Amino acid sequence: MAGRGAAVPDSATVQDPADSPAPNLADRLSRAVVAHGDRAALHHRDRTVTWSELDAAVTATAAALAAEAPAATDGHPPRVAIALPNSPDFVVAYLAVLRAGLVAVPVNPGFTARELRHVLADSGATVLLCTGAVRDRVAGFAAELPALAAVHTELPTGGPAAPPAPARGGEDLAVLLYTSGTEGWPKGAMLPHRALAANHDQLDRITPPVVGPDDTVLLALPLFHAYGLNSGLGAVIHHGATGVLVDDLGDTGALDVIARHRVSVLVGVPSMFLAWAGADADTVAAATASVRVAVCGAAPLDPATAARFTEATGHPVHVGYGLTETAPVLTSTLVGGEPKPGSVGRPLPGVELRLVGPDGVDLWRDGATAPEDDGDDPFLVDPSPGTDPGQVVVRGANLFAGYWPDGRGGPDADGWWATGDVAYADDEGDLFLVDRLGELILVNGFNVYPHEVELVLDGHPGVAGSAVLGVPHPRTGETVRAYVVPAPGRPVSGEELLAHCARNLARFKCPTDVEFVDELPYSAIGKVRKTQLRPAPPARSTEVPDVH
Repeated sequence: MAGRGAAVPDSATVQDPADSPAPNLADRLSRAVVAHGDRAALHHRDRTVTWSELDAAVTATAAALAAEAPAATDGHPPRVAIALPNSPDFVVAYLAVLRAGLVAVPVNPGFTARELRHVLADSGATVLLCTGAVRDRVAGFAAELPALAAVHTELPTGGPAAPPAPARGGEDLAVLLYTSGTEGWPKGAMLPHRALAANHDQLDRITPPVVGPDDTVLLALPLFHAYGLNSGLGAVIHHGATGVLVDDLGDTGALDVIARHRVSVLVGVPSMFLAWAGADADTVAAATASVRVAVCGAAPLDPATAARFTEATGHPVHVGYGLTETAPVLTSTLVGGEPKPGSVGRPLPGVELRLVGPDGVDLWRDGATAPEDDGDDPFLVDPSPGTDPGQVVVRGANLFAGYWPDGRGGPDADGWWATGDVAYADDEGDLFLVDRLGELILVNGFNVYPHEVELVLDGHPGVAGSAVLGVPHPRTGETVRAYVVPAPGRPVSGEELLAHCARNLARFKCPTDVEFVDELPYSAIGKVRKTQLRPAPPARSTEVPDVH
């Protein structure tokens, strides 16, 4: 094996996080041990891990990793890939990598061999901590990964004693998170310690606090995703709260776990709130009796689902918006205090946000609307007062440092970064997402936002789910194709759905092709993977004549 990596510091010698504006998250672990070492840090199934126990396990694994990881040869610290489920082992592995001064590369343990090969090869990971199933998949191509020096299905411990290393924090790279790859191969977003810490500081400025040291937080989101990793686990470590790890939500969204551990902060995605809203109302109310805050992110939440949850529990659902590259939260309805149906709220304190039109002119910035246009545009996504849709462009300490390995695609020289998302702001300053810029459909030069069409389709009682995308058309450039999952027990035809769209949308926005599918391809956090949708056999589609 190649030379030694970074030496692990003894937890007692770590700098007080309060003295640093951008601490290493593992330093926060040390602070929690001093504050309440015997209190529960994690619950997982029938196991409870105290802060002191967690700290000891992290130190032991960090020492082993520091001794084992080959020295960096590319200007970056060694990378350690973590392909584990939501479990104490993931938490120990993640914090140990940070404590050892290495870079964590969280990986979906459900990845196929092809997907694993890309992430491991691209990141140049030298150590892989994983499940047995992942190890077996990797074995088939391990010879193609010369950088990979060790694969462990149990966390290594017992490294040799080493002097404390200089604390890593600030602009040092902490995590390499691979994006969902909506276009081509996933890219590694480089998140420094500064970005992870800044997002907690930004959220801490919301009143009342989203998470505090006395909270018990549901950690059911995948920890290999930015939302689960930093908004969930990171918040627990940052505040010294208690986390409840869930690796199987079951049919009722782990309501029994929520009730047993008296969870006070629900951090979820739409599919989780859908399960809770659809469960027995009395059961949901009893299980969520201790809940203080319920937040949802990662994908659009149907307002009807939020309303059913609120009716059953008495708790409003606060919605947030962010990206992997922003560590991850940018906006939240918690900022304004009251959730507004369909809105993703307002920018967090410390986040600057602009809506920029196609001509590069600001339509909205930090709550201020640009001068009114002539008002003659008949193609606005929403007729209510507010701005035209524009691309979301942001600046803040929580932004990433660009894509691996050279920082390309990161913030510009002034710190601004274009998200690729399109949104508008209403007259009260609340933001509403429209779509991804890359998913915009141009029909005869007119903008069609797929999400608007999907909302109309999903409003039909015969539709359980839908996804809309643009396909080439010889006359109009593109046309709208809809993929629809029929609702059980409610037969529906393509002609019926096309007529429904015609009653609710301008003609150029209406689908010209409806394809029925058994299910839509979803990512681990509930986003539809539109790149996996393919044209259906002719027998299963309903086409209409060109209406453009």
